[in-house]
Amino acid sequence: MSIELIYIGGLVLIFCAVLTFVMVKSKSRDGIAATLNELKELTSHLSNAQSEISGRISQHQSSFNERLENLSKGLNDGFAKQSERASKSIADLDKNLQVRMEAIKDAQKTMTNLSEEMVGLQNILDNKQARGAFGETQLRDLVVNMLPPSIYQFQSTLSNGKIVDCLLKLENPPGPIGIDSKFPLESYQRLCEAIDDEGKKRARVELATAVSKHIQDISQKYIISGETAESALMFLPSEAVFAELHTNLRQVVEKSHTARVFIASPTTLMALLTTIRSVLKDVSMRKQAGVIQSEVSKMLGDVGLMSKRVGKLEQHINLTAEDLRQIRISTDKVTKRGESITEIEVATGSEENENITIGTNQALTKNNE
Repeated sequence: MSIELIYIGGLVLIFCAVLTFVMVKSKSRDGIAATLNELKELTSHLSNAQSEISGRISQHQSSFNERLENLSKGLNDGFAKQSERASKSIADLDKNLQVRMEAIKDAQKTMTNLSEEMVGLQNILDNKQARGAFGETQLRDLVVNMLPPSIYQFQSTLSNGKIVDCLLKLENPPGPIGIDSKFPLESYQRLCEAIDDEGKKRARVELATAVSKHIQDISQKYIISGETAESALMFLPSEAVFAELHTNLRQVVEKSHTARVFIASPTTLMALLTTIRSVLKDVSMRKQAGVIQSEVSKMLGDVGLMSKRVGKLEQHINLTAEDLRQIRISTDKVTKRGESITEIEVATGSEENENITIGTNQALTKNNE
């Protein structure tokens, strides 16, 4: 657009320069008239040039407006797409946030339930009677899942009047084994709550004393000569207490071995019950060995009898096969004789046909003569 304006300005300047030059040069009226004619022609040219320039300006203006409109439309479309993408991203983000919030709520609910369960477990462990029931429950679950019902008995009364939590009714040796599921948790809790080394040392001594006393009680109550096995089990439903005894209180473990009371955690008791189950299976297999051998002998006799019967059946089958072979031979002979008879009848019929044909030909010959 600026180029056209410069062009128009240049034409105006040229027009002024030509006009000045003509005015100076023309001195007469004729010269002035000629100059005026030239000026008119020049004005006409300038008008044409102005019209042409105006057309070009309008054309450029239209093209500029069209480009501006296309650019505006492209920008609007771009903004619309960006806005749509942003809205979709925001919606997805909101959805993800909702999902995460739900997950957080579920996790908080789970943590709340876990906290309540931990509080309940702590209440159980703080109560001696409830703690005994807790240990018995774990012991019951392990024994019931690992052994057949005929092998164990819960809350069994011994001859001395003492009630053992679980009695494994095994044959001699080793004999019935008693399992106690109580454990001194208070001393262990004081050990865990101790802050300094001196407090931990005192709590560890108290724990050793409590466990040693409990071992002696089990040995006196549940090991009866001639009635039970020479050993018993002290079940600890906590792996942490078991680890503490075997790590820092080895002397207590050695005392338990001397008293023939063996300490078992849930993991070690499961391994022991697995071994007992395998031994029981082996004993049962040995008891049934004679029955199995007798049944195998009877089965071998049945197999021999079946073999004899199969041999007789084979002889009958062979005889039947021979009879069938002889019948086949006789059938083949009969078939061959029938075929021979058929060939003779066919030959006789052919001779009669030939005689009939000859007689017919002779009669036709006589008629023709």
